[in-house]
Amino acid sequence: MKAILLASACAIAQTVAMAPAQAQEQRPASAAQPERQDREAATLDEVIVTATRREERLQDVPLSITTLSQEDLNERGIVNYDGLATATPGVVLNRASANFNNFTARGIGTNGYGANLQSTVAIYLDELPISSNGNSTILDPSLFDVERIEFLRGPQGTLFGSGSLAGALRILTHDPNPAAFDASALVDLGTMEEGGLRQRYNGMVNVPLIKDELALRVVAFSRHEEGWVDNVGTGIENSNSLVQYGGRAILLWEPNDRFSARLMYSKEISNPHDSSLTNPTRGEYVRLTDRPDLFQSDMANYNVTLEYQFDGAQLTSSTTQSDYTGLFYVDLAGTYAQAFPFALDADAYDDTFVQEVRLVSDPGGSFDWSLGGFYFRKRRDVDYNYRGSEEFMAAQGFTGLSDEYYLRFGSHFIAHEVAAFGQLTYRFTPDLWITGGLRYGTTDAQGFTEPGGYNSDYLTRAYWATILNFPTPGPLAITAVPPVTGVKAEESGLSHRLSLSWRPTPSVTTYAAVSTGFRPPIVNARAGAVSALDPTDIIIPDGASSDNLTNYEVGVKGRWFGGRLVADAAVYWIDWNDIQVQANRVSDSVQFATNIGGATSKGVEMSVVAIPADGWTVALTAGFNEAKVDDLTPAEAAISGAVLDARLAGPEAQGSLRVNYEWQPTAGMLANASVAVSHVGSFPNSFPNTPGKPLVPLVTYDDTDAYTFVNANLALAFDQFTVAAYVENVFDDHSVNYIHPEAFLDGRYGRLRPRTIGVRVGYEY
Repeated sequence: MKAILLASACAIAQTVAMAPAQAQEQRPASAAQPERQDREAATLDEVIVTATRREERLQDVPLSITTLSQEDLNERGIVNYDGLATATPGVVLNRASANFNNFTARGIGTNGYGANLQSTVAIYLDELPISSNGNSTILDPSLFDVERIEFLRGPQGTLFGSGSLAGALRILTHDPNPAAFDASALVDLGTMEEGGLRQRYNGMVNVPLIKDELALRVVAFSRHEEGWVDNVGTGIENSNSLVQYGGRAILLWEPNDRFSARLMYSKEISNPHDSSLTNPTRGEYVRLTDRPDLFQSDMANYNVTLEYQFDGAQLTSSTTQSDYTGLFYVDLAGTYAQAFPFALDADAYDDTFVQEVRLVSDPGGSFDWSLGGFYFRKRRDVDYNYRGSEEFMAAQGFTGLSDEYYLRFGSHFIAHEVAAFGQLTYRFTPDLWITGGLRYGTTDAQGFTEPGGYNSDYLTRAYWATILNFPTPGPLAITAVPPVTGVKAEESGLSHRLSLSWRPTPSVTTYAAVSTGFRPPIVNARAGAVSALDPTDIIIPDGASSDNLTNYEVGVKGRWFGGRLVADAAVYWIDWNDIQVQANRVSDSVQFATNIGGATSKGVEMSVVAIPADGWTVALTAGFNEAKVDDLTPAEAAISGAVLDARLAGPEAQGSLRVNYEWQPTAGMLANASVAVSHVGSFPNSFPNTPGKPLVPLVTYDDTDAYTFVNANLALAFDQFTVAAYVENVFDDHSVNYIHPEAFLDGRYGRLRPRTIGVRVGYEY
């Protein structure tokens, strides 16, 4: 199979390279029509977004936004979160493994993991906030057949609520089309330099059930990607393989021009077979665990969206129920150099309900306004099962347990958010307008430890036996884990946004804005717990209160040279206060959340897309950022490991350059060739000192590599088919792009995916 794939890729590359170069309108080959058009008339399309909960030209929205269409995603080979960050200035993806990732925007992040913390970037699947889990195992959804991706940078607390501290990523699925039958498919087959085969299959069918009134759109996908990391502990080569599959069905009913009802069901199952984190001392792509680490997700969503067009305003109601199961199975024995078995098998179950109602005025006139209400409820149940191994216990003479689990307890958390929001725009003239937005909301969170759990002194006895060489055979001391009702954390607050926009010419828009964002309070699962290994170590606090930031931004967006050049740039200054941080106790690696003083982030972002000559398109993104801690007490430094002027977990420089050339070799055929170069600067993985031990350097503190990688694509588009050959990571760069900040893992280093060569075949009816 590898030989077939390589032969196919080479054949396609040779065909395209031999074709005569002719001019053609800029258009992704994955969606191009195989007919020659007038290059002189070529312009870059206007983009319409709904970032402000109404349809507006991207140029007129006073926000920093990156958009990607389905054609953009197909051409770049983006099927999930991989690739989104490189296309977005000022954004990096901290990805330890599939379903184990967090975005950082504008440097707002203290480490790439964020255990126990809500991400600083909110992720929305249509109207559902899927990043609200407050933990690392979050579904990485398929991005096939989406209407559009919108990445909003800067706080979005007014319209998107808690969690959108540094930005919001919106994944907007495609509506059914009642007017016509439609179908598409995309198959991607590839092979990796260090690993096995990549197989991705996607399909969509759109069926009008009642013409111009009722339609059903069904999407299905399946991915089977062999891994590239060898686990010497389990003896499995290419252990981090991924199996992911699922789909969605959307029914749209539009009985008249005023009312519509949209019903959606989606189901995705993502099962990576092991983590991708490695230990450089064992090899570049080598890891060691006693069993595979599992970060697996299963999510089902049910949504009903109703819209009614009144005279002068549109009413939207969106109701979503989400059921989520996540596995977080991780070998913790790296804490003690694999001296004794020590692992966590945690099963999480989320029940989430979201209701939002919005009334948005029709465009036109001096005033545009929107009003809305939001309700969010989530219950998360987690079964914590800490294990050793029966073989080790037998060898040490430990008795008294019925199985390998020395600590079991169940807990659940209940969180609510209720908010009202509104936004008003007043136009002094068609080219000068002011926009103000407010959101007032209340949040609460409470944790509960359930009855029936037990603990033992296994960890202490294993430490004595292996580290101190003082074996203590005999029955383990077993105690009950008492049920606990945690303190209910409640907070209320106001978010706001104010911007002034001015169009000096019809094709250029400038703006100045100030906006705020926040995250809800956090409760710690083991509040009050004392370390069994070191009773003088930190006692786990109740939790962390909300943090908040204020963003000051000036930007410009415009179109020049008859629409052949589109560019935007923004300069920002962010003041971040009461920062929620993840610390972990030194003696037993128990994690907890707390707050520290503040930080400042300042920078500039820009993106440019141009058609410099017939057939050529050039796209450039760049972000430059300086984010540092600037407010810290000695007590906060001691508990968190932070120091004044410590850099936050984001690169100082990041950007990409993409050059695309398109031509028509023969009638009925289009050809496309592109090269994309992406660069990400280095950044620290955490604060530099050890939590709980002031001035003691953290042994796991490190910086990622600064790296540059290249992707290339060659494609042919026919009437209904597109065939493309691609190479990802052309020069097979093995740079470290993620470092886990905690000590309990033996392998903490993530690397760029090895060079991958493959072919994509697309079909559109």
